[in-house]
Amino acid sequence: MDYLSTPKACFAAIEDYPFAEHYVDVSDQEGGSLKLHYVDEGPRDGEIVLMLHGEPSWSFLYRHMISPMVAAGYRVIAPDLIGFGKSDKPTKQSDYTYQRHVDWIRTLLIELKLSDITLVCQDWGGLIGLRLVAEHNDLFARVLAANTMLPTGDQPPGEAFMKWKTFSQEVQIFPVAGVIKGATVSELSIPTLNAYNAPFPDETYKAGVRQFPLLVPVTPDDPASEANRRAWQVLQQFSKPFITAFSDSDPVTAGGDRIMQKLIPGCQGQAHTIIQQGGHFLQEDQATALSKVLLDFMQANPISIK
Repeated sequence: MDYLSTPKACFAAIEDYPFAEHYVDVSDQEGGSLKLHYVDEGPRDGEIVLMLHGEPSWSFLYRHMISPMVAAGYRVIAPDLIGFGKSDKPTKQSDYTYQRHVDWIRTLLIELKLSDITLVCQDWGGLIGLRLVAEHNDLFARVLAANTMLPTGDQPPGEAFMKWKTFSQEVQIFPVAGVIKGATVSELSIPTLNAYNAPFPDETYKAGVRQFPLLVPVTPDDPASEANRRAWQVLQQFSKPFITAFSDSDPVTAGGDRIMQKLIPGCQGQAHTIIQQGGHFLQEDQATALSKVLLDFMQANPISIK
């Protein structure tokens, strides 16, 4: 599999991201390997918080949530999905499949021997993370889902998503920072926008960015539909603590929280919330509020570390 690695110089000027680099090798499933980057902050024996980003962001999205969780004594793992951030980037769109993304993050969990995980997932972080919760529910202790869903293609995705899908394939130069800016309600600084562009020096690095919208199941016979249906069968029996923290200004995922609250037993009795003045990327708009929801949720649902 051909891939590119973003030159380290591209990240040199990034502000407010003081985290050491860590890498794990994952199989490209073609006989080679790729390097997956992840943030690993906090005490080695602390409870684990796994923060999964989506499209077209990277672990930088969680920068304002990592430090508060570490200060509270937790160990935060925040990977960059393959094709994003500081992780390697296969050059062909066809190299990216839903299953491969699930397998790549699965490898991270196995290699780091993670357990008693609290998952924080947004956008594609949920499409990948909730599959892993279903397939390895013994490794997960809690889930916080924010502006995400686990689609099967059995219900139409809605006009907003279909417009986004078309745009992602037709736009000549994919405006990564522009997408982030357009899906937040706060004003993002130039350094922040530059940080979102940093992983992608030119269009050859953006195969994963372009492919992600095509991987969302939108028909019942999508390649990922059956695996997601199986995942829902497990999630409908998942009784560990599960909370939704969606925002008030995200037309793409609005209403997904109510579906999860209805179908997932672990949602019962939790303090679900709609975070005000937050767009799709609520980690940018309302990091403090989302961090408080996460901290309160974890403290209200203690677990015993094995």
